[in-house]
Amino acid sequence: MSESLTEQRRQTLVRFEKLIGVHFNDIELLNTALTHTSYANEMDRQVPDNEKLEFLGDAVLELSSSTYLYSHFTDFSEGELTRTRASIVCQDTLSKLARKLNMGKIILLGHGEESNGGRERDSTLEDAFEAVIGAIYLDQGWEVARDYVIRQLAPEFENVKEGVNRSDYKTVLQEIVQQMPPSVLTYVEISVNGPDHNRVYEYAVDIDGKIYGSGIGKSKKSAEQMAAKETLKILSLK
Repeated sequence: MSESLTEQRRQTLVRFEKLIGVHFNDIELLNTALTHTSYANEMDRQVPDNEKLEFLGDAVLELSSSTYLYSHFTDFSEGELTRTRASIVCQDTLSKLARKLNMGKIILLGHGEESNGGRERDSTLEDAFEAVIGAIYLDQGWEVARDYVIRQLAPEFENVKEGVNRSDYKTVLQEIVQQMPPSVLTYVEISVNGPDHNRVYEYAVDIDGKIYGSGIGKSKKSAEQMAAKETLKILSLK
């Protein structure tokens, strides 16, 4: 048994199982999914962290959402499907869903990360959400993991079906700038930090040489999306 899986911790995870509607055969997997790298580092790596499960969960999440969109949005073009998936499967949505499940309260964090607000950090919550999906997939298989993803994302999909605007922020911003010729929109790299397997990117929007919103993400694409979203807020267009 992992050093972090005390009886009290086990009871916390059992309550979380009931909340998400998935009973684990190996509750250690769920514990790992909710263990941040900062905690593992403080324990001298005597306990595993959730990075690999996050990697796996991200793939399951993308395939699950793609399958759902393909089956339920039959009148959408490939481009519309891609933009819809990007607007739903993003840090904003995943961190919001993690908060609804109170993941921030039960993630194991190192002392430094916790004192710096890690429990409320969007990237930490997004990672935990994806890692739980990865854990479900390993423990229960594809169908259970897919069904869990769809249950969590169902309200977001329904918003799209009902016409609620869940736009790809980059596309929206690009369309706006195209209506203001000869304005030129570019994305500028501000910084890239972290090890190769866990990069954190920061990008900013540049319109005609003026910097507007900036954004941080685990990929160039997500950082640009966040920068576009912030720019739309600055322009009072979103």
